[in-house]
Amino acid sequence: MKHVVIGAGQAGAALVAKLRSLDAEAEITLLGSEPVPPYQRPPLSKKYLMGEMELERLYLRPARFYEEQRIDLRTSATVARIDRDAQEVELEGGERLPYDRLALTTGSRPRLLPAGIGGDLGRVYPVRSLEHIDAMVHEFAEGARCLIVGGGYIGLEAAAVAASRGLKVTLVEAMDRILQRVASVETSNYFRTLHQGHGVEIREGTGLVRLTGEGDVTGADLSDGSTLDVDFVLVGIGILPEDDLAAAAGLTIENGIAVDAQCRTSDPAIFAAGDCASFPWQEGARIRLESVPNAIDQAEVAAANMAGGEEDYVAVPWFWSDQFDVKLQIAGLNTGHDRTVLRPGARPGAQSVWYYRGDRLVALDAMNEPRAYMIGKRLIDAGRSIPPETAADANADLKALL
Repeated sequence: MKHVVIGAGQAGAALVAKLRSLDAEAEITLLGSEPVPPYQRPPLSKKYLMGEMELERLYLRPARFYEEQRIDLRTSATVARIDRDAQEVELEGGERLPYDRLALTTGSRPRLLPAGIGGDLGRVYPVRSLEHIDAMVHEFAEGARCLIVGGGYIGLEAAAVAASRGLKVTLVEAMDRILQRVASVETSNYFRTLHQGHGVEIREGTGLVRLTGEGDVTGADLSDGSTLDVDFVLVGIGILPEDDLAAAAGLTIENGIAVDAQCRTSDPAIFAAGDCASFPWQEGARIRLESVPNAIDQAEVAAANMAGGEEDYVAVPWFWSDQFDVKLQIAGLNTGHDRTVLRPGARPGAQSVWYYRGDRLVALDAMNEPRAYMIGKRLIDAGRSIPPETAADANADLKALL
């Protein structure tokens, strides 16, 4: 059996490792567009950028792993197209790789600012890949003026690192509040206060009109009529599924590469997993999860089915974010919630927000509250709930309710 995997990120690395554990004889090829083995992305904008983690420690597995496991890892490999009729992958340069099963773990790409508003100026950086971080690391000098565009988790994590390094940080968010698309008012308020306490200037309801400068960026015009002098700009306005290759091959695209419960695309010989894949969710909905746990778990189910299994992927969403000395842990999806309750934490600066749809607990944000997170996640995973008034009562023994 010949397996080809396109995309050497978290999902691709998990998929080929699982495949090898299931099939000792299969031919496995992993194609990555970057010049390095698969690596962790979360530490890029934190420990790696801060100089606290060396490159080799980013690697998900030592480079020798792939050779020892007889996995043909090809770095700096660009795929030109997928020939579904011939069941071949064509690389730039013309080489063709036959496959019996193909997996797309192509991940995602950052949204970029349009060139028409200065997005193509020098010293304007997305925050996504090793190449991006290596290009910007020299900018993080004490006193430098940094503008961050976007008040989601990517922007806030970048702001935390920049402020910790002594930069003068301004963050602009076009919506009414930071984290508006993904979190409750209570969670937004918590992180606004946290960042402001560390000297980050946050401007909500303020959009970027244009970046200015000749060659390199030197300033920004904002929608409130103000202008800023800046030394560099970080762009954290979300990511898009990397599905162009799949679309060109005629696969069904629906907010990413559409797969069924067993991670098969509209072509039964092709599978997809990770950030690039959308899959069936509750009540007929289809979702795409952008997280390390999803990339690993979905990739391993895809691998099992590529090896002849019939497993369904059952997502258990959970996420995290590190900002300053706060660890945010998120369980579940808060989509469609109609009520939130705030539970004070056991220590100063700790709290949790519990999301309900009717009487059903659907999600939880825990800030420096690992105990509340653990209990809430177990409840959500089991499809159980506790009354909102119990969740809000700091004196209630949640563990006893398990």
